[in-house]
Order: sequence, then C-alpha cells, then structure tokens
Amino acid sequence: MSEKLSRRSFLKGMAGVAGVTAVNTLLGGTAAFASDASASAGIYTPGTYTATANGIGVVTVTMTFDTDKITDVVLDVSGETASIGQAAADQLRESLLAAQSSSIDSVSGATITANAVMQAAEKCIAQAKGEMTMETVTLDQGSAEDWLGQEPDIDDASITDTWETDILIVGAGNGGMCAAAYAAQNGLNFRIIEQNAVVQDTRHWYGAIDSTEAKKAGVTVNRKKLLAEISRYASGKCDQRVVSTWIEESAAMHDFVSGILESDPYNYTCVFTAGEEARWPESEDSPDYMFPEQEHTYHGSEIPRNEVFLQYIQGLGYDVDFNTSLVKLEKNEEGRVTGIIAQKADTGEFIRINAANGVLLACGGYPGNPYMMEALDPLGTSVTTACSYSPSDKGMGIRAAIWAGASLDKEPAPMLFDRGLVAPGVDGGYVENAAAFGGKAFPGTVRQYNPGTQPFLKVNRKGRRFTNESSPYNDTSYAAGNQPGRVYAQIHDANYFEDIQRFHTIGCSAMARNVPGMMDSQIEQYIEEGLIFKADTLEELADKLGFDAQAKATFLVTVERYNELYDQQSDDDFGKMAPRLSAIRTAPFYGLWLGASLLTTEQGIAINEKTQALDEDRNPIEGLYITGDMSGSFFANNYPCLMPGVACGRTLTFAIKAIKQMGGLE
Repeated sequence: MSEKLSRRSFLKGMAGVAGVTAVNTLLGGTAAFASDASASAGIYTPGTYTATANGIGVVTVTMTFDTDKITDVVLDVSGETASIGQAAADQLRESLLAAQSSSIDSVSGATITANAVMQAAEKCIAQAKGEMTMETVTLDQGSAEDWLGQEPDIDDASITDTWETDILIVGAGNGGMCAAAYAAQNGLNFRIIEQNAVVQDTRHWYGAIDSTEAKKAGVTVNRKKLLAEISRYASGKCDQRVVSTWIEESAAMHDFVSGILESDPYNYTCVFTAGEEARWPESEDSPDYMFPEQEHTYHGSEIPRNEVFLQYIQGLGYDVDFNTSLVKLEKNEEGRVTGIIAQKADTGEFIRINAANGVLLACGGYPGNPYMMEALDPLGTSVTTACSYSPSDKGMGIRAAIWAGASLDKEPAPMLFDRGLVAPGVDGGYVENAAAFGGKAFPGTVRQYNPGTQPFLKVNRKGRRFTNESSPYNDTSYAAGNQPGRVYAQIHDANYFEDIQRFHTIGCSAMARNVPGMMDSQIEQYIEEGLIFKADTLEELADKLGFDAQAKATFLVTVERYNELYDQQSDDDFGKMAPRLSAIRTAPFYGLWLGASLLTTEQGIAINEKTQALDEDRNPIEGLYITGDMSGSFFANNYPCLMPGVACGRTLTFAIKAIKQMGGLE
C-alpha cells in the first residue's frame, strides 16, 4: 500500500463502471468488484456488488447478477459466532439464490446474523438495480505470510469529517465501557467508538484485592506473596510494577463499579468468593497452588454491566459512536499520539478524531485472527478445538498500536479452557472454513462444555492415560499437545455428581457442582447431538468413542488400573491427589472427546504502571494508553486460571487508571 488511498482518485479510476462496492474495513470482509457497464436491458445491471450490515459483527454480502437474476452469492460472516452465525452461512447463501431476493427465512438460533445478511443483500440488489451506489476503499487485512500487514495511508481528501475531544476511547467492551463510565462520572470531555452496533459482551467475574466486600468478610491477602505468585506464573516475564497497579488500585475500582451497580435503579448484589469455597483442596499429594485473589460477581443481573454503563453515560449526556472502527493512529512530529482515523461501517466514510489528552485502546485480543494465532501462538492454536471468544477480536487494535511504534509482548498468553467438546476423530487445530475470517476456524460447535474441567480419567486415542487430570485449566490441553490428534477422551460413570462434589474444583468450573442440574442437562443435550456417549458396559463405550481393537484393549486395562489407584487412594502413576480420584464401575458409563476452548489472548502491547504504551526501547508513547486483552506486561505463557477474574479485574482497574491519567485526576 505504497500509494495514498483517496476516495476521489479511486472513483476517478473506476469511472463509467456500475455498481461500486461496499466498504471493506479493517474489521474483515473482502470487497469485490467486477461489473459490466455495457449491460443490456433487464432488471439488473450485470456485475458483482458488495454491501455490509451489522450482525454480531460486520456481515458482508457479495452478489453477482446477470440482467435477470442473481447468479452467485458470497457471504463473509467471519465476525459472527463460529458455532452459530458462521455455521448458518451455507444455508443462508442457498436461500438467497433460491429466493432470488433478500426475503428469506431466518435460521433457527442465528436470527441476528440472518437479518444482517438480508439487509446487506437488499443493498446489493438496490445497487444492481441502479437505486444505490456505494464506495470502497480496501484496507490491508494481513495475511498468513504477514499478519501485521501495512498501515494504511489515508489521503486527507478521503476524510469527510473531523471530531474534536479531549479523550478518545476505542472499544465498548469491558475496559472501554468502564473507562467511559468513569470519565462521565467525572464530567470529562470524551468520546467512545465501537466497531460493532452494540456494546460488547460483559465478563461479569472480576478480581479485586482487599475490597469493601473482602473487608466485610474479614478476608485479607498477602500482597507480597500475590505479586510473587503472579510473577512465578508468568516465569518472571511480567512487569511487577504493572501487576502492582492492579493489586493496589483494584479495591477502588470495585468501589466505583459497585457504586453504580448497587444503586438505583439496578440495586444489584455483589457475590464475593473467597476462603474455603475458593481454596484448592489440600492434600499431601497436591501441588502448592495458591488462590490468593478474591472474586466479585453480580449473579442474576438482568442487564449486563456493559449495558448498565451505557445507560449510565447516556443519562449523563454521553453516548457511544457505534459502527465506527479504528483504521490507524495519528502522531505529531514529536511522536505523540494525537488521535485516530476512523471509518463508518455503513457508509465507508473516514473521520479524523483528534484527542487532545490521549487515546485509550480497549480493542480486545487476537483470538479471532488465524493469521496472528498461527504466527504468534502455534502451540495454543494446535491444541484448540473450539472457541468461546468474541468473533470481533481480530487484533486490529494491536496492529494499529504496533504501526504507531508500540512493542508487543514476546510471549503468547492464551486463555485456554479444557472444554472444547468435539466428535470422535476431530483433531485439535484449525480446519478450512470459507465463511470464517482468514478461511479457517476451529472445528467445535460447542463454545465450552464446562464439566470438561472436572478431573475425571482422561485418555488419549490409544486408550492410555497421559497426565494428572487435577490441574489448572490449560495444563491438560497442553499435555494433549504431545498426544495423537492433540485431543483426549474424558471418562466417568453414573456417580459423576457425587464425584464432582468431592473434587471441589474452583473458579468457573465450580458451576458443575453449584448449578443444580447443569451437568445432567448438558449430558442429555450432547448425547442427542452425538458428542457425548452413554453405554451399559465399558466395552460398548470404547466402541462408541471410536477406539480400534488395540486402543480398546488398552483402554479397558487403563480403566482397570485407574480403579486400582482409586481403591488404594494413591495415584502412583501421575500423582493426582486422592480426593480427585474416582471409581469407574457403576453403569451407565459416559465418554466424550475434548480439546481446548480458546476464550481470548492476553499477549498484548507492553505498558507501564500508568497504562501508557511502550516502544521497543521501553519508552512511553505519549498520548497512547492501553487496557484489556490487548494490553501486555501482565501475563506470559498462559492465563493464571486459578485466580478467577484477575484478567477482567486488571482490565477495569487499568481503564480507570488511564482515564485518571488523561483527565488529570492524579
């Protein structure tokens, strides 16, 4: 992209050609253009037309016409949920071709995506009829060979509007909405933009240290030990000053958040988890896992926290500029970030947003970008079978920050949950998927099978046990990286509910024992879907799981050995603590195949304790602040899942910290 992109020059080059295509933003989507200006009389001007609409993310529809009919349809639904919207792509495409119009039936469970497809298809048809024209500028999406790509060079002639503000927040997720609420409460001059049409999913669990809830419960944390534990988990690759910012300031963050949620008209009640409920079971065979952190959540909230924050800022006279995506950061001659160039998803117009006091990027990680995943985290990619991430998280904020001179952490830190339920024979890693961004997606159709974390017997495709199943969430998935297909089977008998009560797993895996009937209903559902198998004998179960003759024989010996270890209450093979052993003797027997479910990535832009982005020499980039999954310097290797809520707690704390810095509040 060596030449500047100008709407004016682009249209001049395309003069006389009908059906100018829709915008193709940094968010994804491939704009197409190939029409015939010398069309004969008919319903349509022959050619290929593209348009977008907002579903969960941005949906792009490309339709090809001859004079009388629609001849081809291509859908880009890579911004939609993999197991829902993306899975409906083929059916929606065939429906459009069959109907020869945008009026088609929705797809059960994928209504949001289907409606967006219909809206975009209607725009394509309007273009083909000459009732509408749309303009395009193609921006670099990155590639398998070069995930970073090149920073777009937008000509000033392409910029149709300029906004002025003191503080600009990019991203209306957990970090961005908390930052906006704090800025609004303090009467600051700010704007917040979001590439999608709605605020993003709320992560309701957050970690805070020595909060008012902790004080009411009489719980305190050894902060020195906590700092050392997080550093140990990251193999020393974190910045301890950054970690200390969360430890020291998260209590104030909780006071701010609870001050809104627990007041009229919401009146939510905070549920505080610490003490015995949050303690890793003690055993002489158990590793010395520390759970020093305290979890806060709001159960039964009718309105997610991010939507509460939206209502809160609207009540104070602010709002979110939706459908507005980051294209690039802008800097002055001294290297200070002065604002951004953004793009409107519906019109393709470019906007310059000047931010006098700074820009806060809260754009998420890169789990939805296969180019970045394969290049930056090949191991995490290889063991993943399912995804529970936001499909909009494609690392575009990270790319923009790097283009502006920021430094990316050198170590991946994926958030992997051992809950990627798949059918027999499915391997870990990507499969080809034309509907997905980058043409690849993970094969699982279930976002997370929560009971997958329970420390039941786990065996590889050869029927052999291969690890201590009582471990942090990602450990079994990583151990499976050395096994055939990078997947494994989980086995238990009819006494599973009694077993999980004794196991007493912590964090979100505790849902399996604390939510009545959850595991029962999921087992029933996934038996119907052919993903969990129930059998009256272990031999029958082995057959249903797909074990061949040798693997079946090994599997039966493995179960017999596991029962022996249970009887002696000592795992002499892998050292699992006695309370987490279980017998497999009572029919019916259950089995299922698992890999990792990728929730997000935590490998982000290096920051200092003020949340300022750092360059490669570890100097702060003035005017640029980072929070959330795209911020670095905190995690390495993986996410410390035995400290539930630490990532979201860090996100909210740093969001407030950045606003304090830009707003002159400290």
